[in-house]
Amino acid sequence: MTERKEVLDYGMTLPAVYTDAPFHDDNWVLLRFRKNKKAFAWTYEKDGTMRVNVKVDPQWRDFWRNAYPSVLPGYHQNKDHWNTVILDGTIPDQEIKRMIAESYDLIAKQK
Repeated sequence: MTERKEVLDYGMTLPAVYTDAPFHDDNWVLLRFRKNKKAFAWTYEKDGTMRVNVKVDPQWRDFWRNAYPSVLPGYHQNKDHWNTVILDGTIPDQEIKRMIAESYDLIAKQK
């Protein structure tokens, strides 16, 4: 995955999801869980690459950051609970989908 559309298309396959652009800035497009309106994927371009912020269980946070140099602490978000994934083609699509799905699962549990 290297494009926003790929992230959004995958995210929209999950139940009760919608896209949102809450900042009146086309650079930021979020995927939200319809039942609680919480975002689980924040897509944006920074420094010439597309990125997605995903919520992460703190016990897995460092696993992802150590496994891939393109996974960083969450940009503009809580560094303990969010990772930024740089979509530069170095992370297998299945792993990115796994991170998005895990983020969705964390958000969907919340009220």
